Amino acid sequence: MTDRLVIALAQLNPTLGAIQANMAKARAACLDAAGADLVLFPELFICGYPPEDLVLRPSFVAQCKTALEDLAKDTMNGPAILMGTPWAEGGKLYNAVALLSGGKIETLRFKHDLPNYGVFDEKRVFQAGPAPGPISFKGVRLGVPICEDIWTEETCETLAETGAEILLVPNGSPFEGNKDDVRLNLVVARVTETGLPMAYLNQVCGQDELVFDGASFVLNADRSLAVQMPMFVEDVTLTEWTRGENGWRVTPGTIAKLPEGEEETWKACVLGLKDYVEKNRFPGVVLGLSGGIDSAVVAAMAVDALGKERAHCVMLPYAYTSKDSLVDAEACARLLGVRYDVVPIREPVEGFLSTLKPMFDGKNIDVTEENIQSRTRGVILMAISNKFGSMVLTTGNKSEMSVGYATLYGDMNGGFNPIKDVYKTQVFRLAKWRNTQSFVIPERIITKPPTAELRENQKDQDTLPPYEVLDDILQGLVEEELPIAAIVKRGHDEALVKRIQHMLYIAEYKRRQAAPGVKITRRNFGRDRRYPITNAFRDKA
Repeated sequence: MTDRLVIALAQLNPTLGAIQANMAKARAACLDAAGADLVLFPELFICGYPPEDLVLRPSFVAQCKTALEDLAKDTMNGPAILMGTPWAEGGKLYNAVALLSGGKIETLRFKHDLPNYGVFDEKRVFQAGPAPGPISFKGVRLGVPICEDIWTEETCETLAETGAEILLVPNGSPFEGNKDDVRLNLVVARVTETGLPMAYLNQVCGQDELVFDGASFVLNADRSLAVQMPMFVEDVTLTEWTRGENGWRVTPGTIAKLPEGEEETWKACVLGLKDYVEKNRFPGVVLGLSGGIDSAVVAAMAVDALGKERAHCVMLPYAYTSKDSLVDAEACARLLGVRYDVVPIREPVEGFLSTLKPMFDGKNIDVTEENIQSRTRGVILMAISNKFGSMVLTTGNKSEMSVGYATLYGDMNGGFNPIKDVYKTQVFRLAKWRNTQSFVIPERIITKPPTAELRENQKDQDTLPPYEVLDDILQGLVEEELPIAAIVKRGHDEALVKRIQHMLYIAEYKRRQAAPGVKITRRNFGRDRRYPITNAFRDKA
């Protein structure tokens, strides 16, 4: 039995399905953790999290097992390892953590509480394990609950009652705004109930729509914060644990300052974009830079994620594009230092209109002609993508996505949208925050009234209420699932709330065809909020 342990927390960025590459990261982390007795890795690190239905392939699970057995051999001459892995046993598949020690797989524990809400669907692919008991390591009884196992009292209480002395928690916990506070309060509750110190280790990566922010930390049994690891970056931190009269305690270490507010959101969007582009092996990105705030913010995120050499901005002017927009788009591109091209769309738009003129004869000009402009831009951007290999970024915000203020096969064209889950009012705040770091978005882009510029003197508020009003209504409808009467009590017109609800519901078919984008809120479209396309229900006041 030992009275001292050095445990390394490996807050790393896995690539889902890249089993050998993830093992190389694990081995490098073990080298970085010189002097550690044990290295803890995040949930399902060996394959990446969440594996979704990929984990139902027997060959995938078999490769994970082979890699795990190979990694275990390293522990003959290196630190022991707690590694997250899928594990098949007795005809069942588990979300597991394995203790690798002495050159072999010493023991396994299985996730007991499988989440099945929001973005999580683990009951679809995994079997719940029995309530886990502690793992004995160097005479110390380690409790290893896996992620969701600590979100209710049962598993940690069971571990404490069966003799656990330290709780080590591997996690795959996705980012949401201010979620670090939620996690801290949760761990405080478990530490208070059990009287045991806890290390909370989270992965850091972008995986499709999800971003995992890291922000791992350690609490002593007295609830004091001993270690705080950074957000949005990989890190391997050594934690020193000593046994005293009152149990185990961690020597105070580095307390990283965590970003808040717009900085936190910005960094989440940037990480999600960076990992999506790089893990899918795109050479760079291309986007339409309109002179408006959404495309300017996305362009700045692209530069922060990938560097100016890998971001390409294209202005696609038509008859309704203002001189201000031309000037502002060019100024933004120059401030960002990106490649900037101007591709006028008058000829192709007029070609479409000429082709359709016999069929449309006698019909009034309406949104049809506006959409032709947007779709022409989409075709050109996709052509540039096909020719040069860069992925098209789409730039619609959550407010627009909510009410269908976007054109299918037009401005919705693209492979990824970093601001898909960001409401318009926050887009403005993000632009202002980014300019405090370095000035890259011209002030007029932030201050001028938003417009799609698809007809003469068009403004967004010709069709939509002011974004401050719209976003508060959407907050109630989307994030809080409130009835109309409750939203009206906030001071909104009942007829307007009903109209926005109707627009929200009938735009579902567009959202189903939209590019994936970074999850920022508690209720992102797609994984969190799954509404039917065919839907005749409407709330009554």
